[in-house]
Amino acid sequence: MKSKVYHAPRLWYLRVNIVEAQDVAIFDKTRYPDVFVRAQVGHQLGRTKPVQARNFNPFWNEDLLFVAAEPFEDHLILTLEDRVAPNKDEMLGRVIIPLAMIDRRADDRIVHGRWVNLEKPVLVDVDQLKKEKFSTRLHLRLCLDGGYHVLDESTNYSSDLRPTAKQLWKPSIGLLELGILGAQGIVPMKTRDGKGSSDTYCVAKYGSKWVRTRTIMNNPNPRFNEQYTWEVYDPATVLTVGVFDNGQLGDKNGEKTSAGKDAKIGKVRIRLSTLETGRVYTHCYPLLVLHPSGVKKMGELHLAIRFSSTSLINMLYLYSRPLLPKMHYVRPIPVLQVDMLRHQAVQVVAARLSRMEPPLRKEVVEYMTDFDSHLWSMRKSKANFFRLMTVLSGVLAVSKWFNGVCAWKNPITTVLVHILYIMLVCFPELILPTVFLYMFLIGIWNFRYRPRYPPHMNTKISHAEAVHADELDEEFDTFPTSRSPEIVRMRYDRLRSVAGRIQTVIGDIATQGERVQALLSWRDPRATAVFVLFCLIAAVVLYVTPLQVLAALGGHRLPSVPVNFFRRLPARTDSML
Repeated sequence: MKSKVYHAPRLWYLRVNIVEAQDVAIFDKTRYPDVFVRAQVGHQLGRTKPVQARNFNPFWNEDLLFVAAEPFEDHLILTLEDRVAPNKDEMLGRVIIPLAMIDRRADDRIVHGRWVNLEKPVLVDVDQLKKEKFSTRLHLRLCLDGGYHVLDESTNYSSDLRPTAKQLWKPSIGLLELGILGAQGIVPMKTRDGKGSSDTYCVAKYGSKWVRTRTIMNNPNPRFNEQYTWEVYDPATVLTVGVFDNGQLGDKNGEKTSAGKDAKIGKVRIRLSTLETGRVYTHCYPLLVLHPSGVKKMGELHLAIRFSSTSLINMLYLYSRPLLPKMHYVRPIPVLQVDMLRHQAVQVVAARLSRMEPPLRKEVVEYMTDFDSHLWSMRKSKANFFRLMTVLSGVLAVSKWFNGVCAWKNPITTVLVHILYIMLVCFPELILPTVFLYMFLIGIWNFRYRPRYPPHMNTKISHAEAVHADELDEEFDTFPTSRSPEIVRMRYDRLRSVAGRIQTVIGDIATQGERVQALLSWRDPRATAVFVLFCLIAAVVLYVTPLQVLAALGGHRLPSVPVNFFRRLPARTDSML
């Protein structure tokens, strides 16, 4: 019932480099072992590729990454196993290493390897153990990487970008103050005494600090009037505020009034870079949630926000710095592996916060961190497609206008454009100043139309206003699916249709890139010969002829010959099945 401040555990990347093994002992001496190493940290699993050890000393040199949280309660368990049959593995030895005993590093310095002895399986012949003089050993390089930022939330809405190691932290650049004033028109989430009610509380997350307001029982217009502050280290971060219905409260007889889970009412995201420094924003944000029946407004959340900066120069300097810590660029982690590690990090954070008193429940943590943002959704795919078309619409509009100028649809405009073009050709030093002056004037003109409040959830951009019922049902389906085979077959066919169009677009883009490569690859000997000869002639002509003359001669109509030549170049589509 009371408000609470939670501090999420500090997360590290545990890097396990499994180099090799020595003196692998197997029970069947008539075959070479097909061995691999299985690693486990808590509920996280990983394994190396199987290697056939002809000299009983297999070599892997593979990296496995895990997420570890302070305080280090878990252990690293390494198991050497032999693939004796397609679906049968035999354990050859095991070692348990406490995470607290592993060295930490904040950069990419070399980690020294060490040998560890493997314990034999329990179910082995004692006489055989006495005969064996040497035990199997593993060569490992272990470290806790603190130079990375461990992502535990969607990359689009990160609230913290600092590395794990505290010695790499920069001073804070400001302070974020949040006032959770109240909510209005909350939709009843359950039934109590024959009437609809909701027991509302709010959760705010920024960085590793989570806050939870007190629960207001049975009130559609709760008033919280609670204030919290955070230190800000980067303006390109997002504050997330979620509203939930408390499902852990009982009725007059002490019985729970819901299924036991805290239901989500809605959330608001505010990017700090969209806030003016020092200004207090008080605004009511709509709480929009997508249900299987469609988008629904669950009420409004009244917030007061102020982002104050301690040093404007330091904050502006951050805009020139890389977004992520240095290690993400020096030794990058593959994108697919980052997504998998984010999934593990959310599970670790949820497990730790759910053990606190009162617990911050798992469904709350997953909703606040957009745990399921990676799952397929037809609605999201359409929304992203239309976002892309909106971005390209400006380029298409300029291209259409330019074609109209070249076709003399408006003679006055065409003459003025040609005069400007001739001026820029004669005085090329004016090209960049003219471009930047034009963008300066556009920016000044758009200042009067700047947004007065931070943006909130937009159903039109999200493509949630006219979404089909079956697409919503697919989005809310479990993973793996729980629908009937007929529905799955229909959705699979629809997915094939959509993916086919995406496949075509990706193929077209690849074709254009391969045509560029084909200019000098001699796949089309005539085309490459023409292009090589053109390059020689162009080098001579450009050397003896001023560039202004060539630009003035070629500026009156579109050069269609190079485009036609380019489209005739071969691509690797001919080699595809």
